[in-house]
Order: sequence, then C-alpha cells, then structure tokens
Amino acid sequence: MKKRGMELRKILASNIRNYRRKKNLSQEQLADICGLHRTYIGSVERTERNVTLSTLEVLAEALNVTVLNLLTKIEIDNEH
Repeated sequence: MKKRGMELRKILASNIRNYRRKKNLSQEQLADICGLHRTYIGSVERTERNVTLSTLEVLAEALNVTVLNLLTKIEIDNEH
C-alpha cells in the first residue's frame, strides 16, 4: 500500500509541476491562486505531502485541469 501511495504522489507532483510551468506560474503564484502557502506547493511537488481531496480540487481548478488529469501519469514523448 505504501509503495502505491508514493507512486501516486510522484505522478501528482510531476503533473502539478508540469501544468504549473505550462501556465508560467511560480510555486508562489500557484499558492496565491489556491489560497495555500508557497511552501505547501513545494512540499507537494517534492512528494512530501499527501493532499486532501478538497486540495486536489483547488489545485485542479487553479491549473484549469481535472482532478483526473492531476492523478494520471503522462507519457512524455522525447522524440522531436
């Protein structure tokens, strides 16, 4: 169970970071939009936190994506 939870936190962290960067937002800017502290966003992106469902909803809304988008592994195509 613990391993599975860590994998999901890694996916979430990566997706939040990628969506945030696509919107050209700093961690601090995203935190302000969400009403969270900037260190909270950093700790989520470093997989140090388990977020609540309500926080997932706030993050998804701020990034203009669905909760499912935040929790789904994105396969990155390295070919250019």
